[in-house]
Amino acid sequence: MEGTPQLETGGGEYTQDGTTDLCGNPVIRSNRGGWKACSFVLVYEVFERMAPYGIASNLVLYLTRELHQGTVRSANNVTNWAGTSLITPVLGAYIADAHLGRYRTFMAASAIYLLGMCLLTMAVSLACGTGTADPTCERKASSLQLGVFFLALYTLAVGTGGTKPNISTIGADQFDKHEPRERRQKLSFFNWWMFSIFLGTLFANTVLVYIQDKIGWTVGYALPTIGLAVSIAVFTAGTPLYRHKPTSPESSLAKMAGVIVTAVRKCRVTAPADPRDLHELDPDQYDRKKTSPLPHTPTFSVLSKAAVRTGAGSTSRWSLSTVTQVEETKQMLKMLPVLFITFVPSAMLAQINTLFVKQGTTLERRVGGFDIPPASLQGFVTVSMLVSVVIYDRLFVPCMRRLTKNPRGISLLQRMGVGLVLHIAIMVIASATERHRLAVARENGVLDSRGTMVRLSIFVLLPQFVLMGQVSNILEVAKIEFFYDQAPEGMKSLGTSYAMTSLGVGNFLSSFLLSTVSRVTRRSGRGHGGWIQNNLNASRLDLYYAFAVLNCANLLVFFAVCRMYVYNADSADGGKEKQGRPGIVKEPMIILPPFQNR
Repeated sequence: MEGTPQLETGGGEYTQDGTTDLCGNPVIRSNRGGWKACSFVLVYEVFERMAPYGIASNLVLYLTRELHQGTVRSANNVTNWAGTSLITPVLGAYIADAHLGRYRTFMAASAIYLLGMCLLTMAVSLACGTGTADPTCERKASSLQLGVFFLALYTLAVGTGGTKPNISTIGADQFDKHEPRERRQKLSFFNWWMFSIFLGTLFANTVLVYIQDKIGWTVGYALPTIGLAVSIAVFTAGTPLYRHKPTSPESSLAKMAGVIVTAVRKCRVTAPADPRDLHELDPDQYDRKKTSPLPHTPTFSVLSKAAVRTGAGSTSRWSLSTVTQVEETKQMLKMLPVLFITFVPSAMLAQINTLFVKQGTTLERRVGGFDIPPASLQGFVTVSMLVSVVIYDRLFVPCMRRLTKNPRGISLLQRMGVGLVLHIAIMVIASATERHRLAVARENGVLDSRGTMVRLSIFVLLPQFVLMGQVSNILEVAKIEFFYDQAPEGMKSLGTSYAMTSLGVGNFLSSFLLSTVSRVTRRSGRGHGGWIQNNLNASRLDLYYAFAVLNCANLLVFFAVCRMYVYNADSADGGKEKQGRPGIVKEPMIILPPFQNR
């Protein structure tokens, strides 16, 4: 902002992390931020989550029942849409970090998001005339109706691309890491942020799913649309209390590209023995921007050549980088191996909304006089996650903190490792459960009867859903917090988008695996029509779920990555007192093998 900054009035000290109000003015700590501001973010998440989960939970059944798509096609349409919704946050993070800022990007994307929900509600109201869940309705949707439906879905994907990477970052920005009390509070933020997400998810997986199943799709989609509108209003009401991080003068991706290109051009240049001879701006320039320079680290030494001064004298982005720019790029690149490892468990997570739900349609769902919608089992994922968040944050972390001296109890990578082990257990249990379901179907002679219920309670699927809730707390929360924590200050939105990218690629990987296995097994004649058919009683999902072996291989790679990974110097997973070299902290050793680094 041009001109002289207008300082806030009132007693108290100003924040030390460079946060400002929307106009770029410094803010007083007691006036803005903290849990007071975060309460609006958490309430937003409760209402907003009704929209995506209210759609995703039952989408595979809408596609098969109302749009008459087959098992593979409907499952792939769900995962392709979910994957797109989780990839677009990379673009949203770029716009936020380099151009509009997190708040303005979020507000613009929210308008697109709400437009998509309105379109989707209109589309489902037209799909079968009245928009009711009428089992006698066989009229297929027209090309126009299909076009409007998928246009609405992918409009949502664009909208969430601007909201997903920024809302969690806005919440975390409300805590000043330079103030000890707020720094401790920030360590709990992501746990309670995920808790609020799953409160909204619980409503979607129980009440909304029941309404869609028993009352109609129009009402079932109109309610989350209203919920989204309420959430945006709640978030907007908290605007006077928010702290904001200033945007970078150039985009994160452009800075990283400049460093890489410059390093490649200087690959034959000899780096100076003393890193103080590398190019860096005067400290005063960082002080004016209320940021701090990053110290040189010996990792990725080839990139350090981008900061080597040559006789050319040019200081353009493509010929010379500062040490801070180089270190920012290093921090983003060193997280890529961790990102790649999360693709496999994200593909397994995609089964909740697809094959797990389809399995439920073949089982006995009547309890007393009440029919349980198959997608409602996802409510147990939510309940499991809500309970585990409280236990983890209030019991496990304090106990482990006393043993490990780590403020988080165990490090983020160790927490992710536990989640990867649980993913293996889930797929083993899912395979064994499906084998039992098929045995019961065989005993009752319904293997070749499509639509015939297997005389087995739907609650036989409960263990795999409950464990998925545990994984969501342990792995997914750790993943989001890891990518936020390890990203440099000016690239937090991009770092958070890594977590969304992980889920997005995982959904695309799920589509690839499902299509490939279906095609290969059908051509080879195994299982007659293949492992995955429209008639699940004739399918072999028990063999498909044996992809647990893929999780085992992934876990071994994860161990290798953990041994090489070093935390940033200011990370809570180690602390500056444990630095082995300037700017890095080794993965700390605790009593939980094999997740220690040494």
